[in-house]
Amino acid sequence: MPKRPTAPTNFPFTAIVGQEDLKLSILLAVTDPAIGGVLVVGHRGTAKSTAVRALAKLLPPMQVVEGCPYNCDPRAPDPNCPSCSIRKTPGKAVSRPVPVIDLPLGATEDRVVGSVDIERALVDGVQAFSPGLLAAANRGFLYIDEVNLLEDHLVDLLLDVAASGVNVVEREGLSLRHAARFVLVGSGNPEEGDLRPQLLDRFGLQSRIRTIQDVEQRVEIVRRRLAFETDPVAFARRYEREESKLRKRLDAAIAKRPSVSLSDAALMLAARLCDKLAIDGHRGELALSRSAVALAALEGRDSAEPADVARVAPLALAHRLRKDPLEPAADDERVQRVLAEAMA
Repeated sequence: MPKRPTAPTNFPFTAIVGQEDLKLSILLAVTDPAIGGVLVVGHRGTAKSTAVRALAKLLPPMQVVEGCPYNCDPRAPDPNCPSCSIRKTPGKAVSRPVPVIDLPLGATEDRVVGSVDIERALVDGVQAFSPGLLAAANRGFLYIDEVNLLEDHLVDLLLDVAASGVNVVEREGLSLRHAARFVLVGSGNPEEGDLRPQLLDRFGLQSRIRTIQDVEQRVEIVRRRLAFETDPVAFARRYEREESKLRKRLDAAIAKRPSVSLSDAALMLAARLCDKLAIDGHRGELALSRSAVALAALEGRDSAEPADVARVAPLALAHRLRKDPLEPAADDERVQRVLAEAMA
């Protein structure tokens, strides 16, 4: 009897109907991880987690040291890596998919940062470290669904690691550190609680998702979802060509981005917007500038212009605004209003 093909676990990215801001935010973060991650907020059932989990199939594979649980780059292994630093000879380079790691809400601190390997301690009588989710996410993506419900002590931990790019572990006589550079992707429903400002500011982009109002699009969403649930393999096959085209486009954008320049006019508009919106600090300008460059790279252009800044401004700045209880407009609408004034 012929072997039945394995059903794909994720809905294809290119099959998602609407939600253009959501898809653009994710593509920009893939093109330039230095943007700082993506926060996706909106109503339940609006494809937030679907889009993030579909990301894995779009990412080009990366080179890692074979057998290294910390995903070290064979061209420049982390000198603090508990695995690579004790090798007598350089590890072999192998290709591996970029990790997209889920951080569940109920995860313990030991599961996130790593802990003592109890099995080796009991069997071999030696102290050894068991890597956690931060090690698995190094050089990849760390996804937190319902990030606004994450426990405060884990938020503090993620803030420290996101700022330094290093995970420092002190456990039962063990003291070690390893690289933990990842793109943080979070999703949540704002009705269930706000995100702490310190963590909110760490996200380079925020995409606010609203329920689609167009009846034809709503019908198409239901059709595609039912078709996927009926036969995931056949449904995914229908979108293979679109997925391949988008994957090639991302590969080209990643390769092109370092050579894309940011025009003086675009940089001036970014700074003017942040000034008029009273954005604290300078992460706003940086996220806005990097996003504009990534957008130009995605579209195959050599320079990012004011139009690129205008297009990504609501994504990069809306979540950085100071809260004003007397302001009736939504955050992204406030950015659009100031943007129109700045470009007039």
